Amino acid sequence: MKLVFLDRKTIGEDLDLTPFEDFGEVVMYPFSTPEEVPERVKDADVIILNKVPINEATIGGAKALKLVCVTATGTNNLDKEYLEQQGIAWRNVAGYSTESVAQHTFAMLFYLYENLSYYDSYVKQERYVNDKMFTHFDSVFHEIHGKTWGIIGLGAIGKRVAEMAKCFGCDVQYYSTSGKNHNSKYQEVDFDTLLRTSDIISIHAPLDDNTYHLMDKEAFAKMKSSAILINVGRGPIVVEEDLRYALDTNLIGGAGLDVLDVEPMSEQNPLRDLKDSSRLLITPHIAWASVEARTHLMDIIYHQIKDYLSQ
Repeated sequence: MKLVFLDRKTIGEDLDLTPFEDFGEVVMYPFSTPEEVPERVKDADVIILNKVPINEATIGGAKALKLVCVTATGTNNLDKEYLEQQGIAWRNVAGYSTESVAQHTFAMLFYLYENLSYYDSYVKQERYVNDKMFTHFDSVFHEIHGKTWGIIGLGAIGKRVAEMAKCFGCDVQYYSTSGKNHNSKYQEVDFDTLLRTSDIISIHAPLDDNTYHLMDKEAFAKMKSSAILINVGRGPIVVEEDLRYALDTNLIGGAGLDVLDVEPMSEQNPLRDLKDSSRLLITPHIAWASVEARTHLMDIIYHQIKDYLSQ
């Protein structure tokens, strides 16, 4: 049995993957271009990948291939029709990063809501040394207790964020982007109501026809001028040019983004030169990537392969 990891670096190099040797020979490549894939998988029984496209052009010559495992939830890179025609099974992974993404949501929120960038700089610039007062008040902040937290997309991660927000004393409301998901524990509102009444809005929805460019200039104009937006869903849900306008004109209080329209960030990104960390926080798609989440992810993949081979 031969297993081939096509883009091993996309799950981090700090994980111990030696358990996969239980299945046989393991070959790992840090990254693979579509042009490199055919040669690398020609004698593979199992392929493990993240972003590599899997289709006839890349795996058409892999005559021994039985199983394709994606180290992510999204499977847009798989030609499922071709895999079915060839009798090749595929697996993806869901639910492995709920705690990690929920935690990162709050990390971004608190960084912005408590003006931590300003206060950290104040001390490190040595302005606090021999200051006149023991407390510096110039950049005021508020408690999230009693504030309204609006959630876009009440799936597993959205529900976890809702639970945590409740623990902090927030009033939680949500908008179902599909109109099909309902939860009696929290108040369901329409999109306009969520925009107008929320102090904090966090996005946990998938990217589809209902969410593509959902947060545009019109949406930002309806938000409170003090509101904070957190996007840990998918980048194209937010129109980045319109977000830049909203931040420049103080339509909203600030934004935290872990996902972008184009990743890695493109030179043309309209947010690229906005360096005010008190208004905008961008992290490089790391919300899912705690050590625990990535370890759990690969443990799921391991057992998917084990279960498949035991059939």
